[in-house]
Amino acid sequence: QVRLMESGGGLVQSGGSLNLSCAASRDTLDLTAMGWFRQAPGKEREGVAYILLMAGNRYYTDSVKGRFTIVKDNAKNTVYLQMNSLKPEDTAVYYCAADTMWNIRAERYDYWGQGTQVTVSS
Repeated sequence: QVRLMESGGGLVQSGGSLNLSCAASRDTLDLTAMGWFRQAPGKEREGVAYILLMAGNRYYTDSVKGRFTIVKDNAKNTVYLQMNSLKPEDTAVYYCAADTMWNIRAERYDYWGQGTQVTVSS
């Protein structure tokens, strides 16, 4: 079992930046992948960015490519999501997730944080 805790959400103007953090409660040596997902009101949860914890390979959904960067710090058991050039359509609750296998589908992830709200004003 591993607990995940997100932080760093908030209110920002369009074009601004936020840096989200996801800290794991223990080492992540047995985990393969971590991802950031988001869910806006009335919409399904969607994957935003993913990272393979050992290899460091990173993947992004098209809508955030070039604006968001997922970074891992294995020493701190933490994954970050650096979000730049934020748009109102990025407004959502952002969740981090972890799993022992590589997945891009939310329902395949076993471990989830409680979420952090990101609101981008126009």
